[in-house]
Amino acid sequence: MPRILSLGEAMVELGRADHPDLWRPGIAGDTLNTAWYLRRLLGADWQVDYLSRVGTGAFSQQMVDFLAAPGVGTTHIGRDPDREIGLYAIGLTNGERSFAYWHDTSAARGLADDPAVLDAALDGATVAYFSGITMAILPPEARTNLLGALARARTTGTRVVFDPNLRPRLRTDAGIMRQGISDAAAGADLVLPSFDDEAVHFGDADPQATVTRYLARGAGQVVVKNGGGSIRFGGHEGFGIITGLEPETPADRTAAGDSFNAGYLAAWLSGADCAAAIAAGHDLSRKVIRHRGALVAEGL
Repeated sequence: MPRILSLGEAMVELGRADHPDLWRPGIAGDTLNTAWYLRRLLGADWQVDYLSRVGTGAFSQQMVDFLAAPGVGTTHIGRDPDREIGLYAIGLTNGERSFAYWHDTSAARGLADDPAVLDAALDGATVAYFSGITMAILPPEARTNLLGALARARTTGTRVVFDPNLRPRLRTDAGIMRQGISDAAAGADLVLPSFDDEAVHFGDADPQATVTRYLARGAGQVVVKNGGGSIRFGGHEGFGIITGLEPETPADRTAAGDSFNAGYLAAWLSGADCAAAIAAGHDLSRKVIRHRGALVAEGL
């Protein structure tokens, strides 16, 4: 059975409830969001697994149960007796988000400590998916372990997909952040950046500059998300721009990029070309941002 392995951190998500003085807890995280949507989109012929590390308490078990309920594989979620899952809170103003993170004591910081565990999880995977946040939470040696394991998996046929998902708050040095993102993209078959992030942190003048830069680093294919605008792509699957994408007024942009990635990957893995996969990703993202919260079950 073909299998996609998503690697990263799951967290307790605090979002505003209907009452302004209340917060509503949930489970989310960028690579978890994509895995959750992929499980909904891909048929029974595909296996979707998640690799992370959690604690042994109630919140950690809630996360594992949450993923297992729709059929996301949890075999590769390790347990840490001394740490728990992280926490983040979302502020929302006119559909635009602001975040506060509590990562420092997250068990997921140890997800790449053991290269043998990574190799075992990646063994036979059709696709491995990770993000800049996955990289950002890891200590330097663990980042090296992760990129090494992905490179080894790639030599045996695993296709590596990377979303840079730049979060400077998770890094102490912007230069190290940019170098780490570039190194990760260099070993990826597909890179899915967001132009607004790339313009701010890499100085790209336009989406084509983003495509060109990542291809020069060694990425196989690049698709640049553009906040609902025209999407530029380029690489071994061809070059082009998709225009005229139907806009959407967001209730909440949370998981806009994560859901786009899931829609794109589900179509791509089902044989769609780049243009059709972009259309599928945009369609799913539009549906998701009509609702509050990262994970939306209705209307998909």
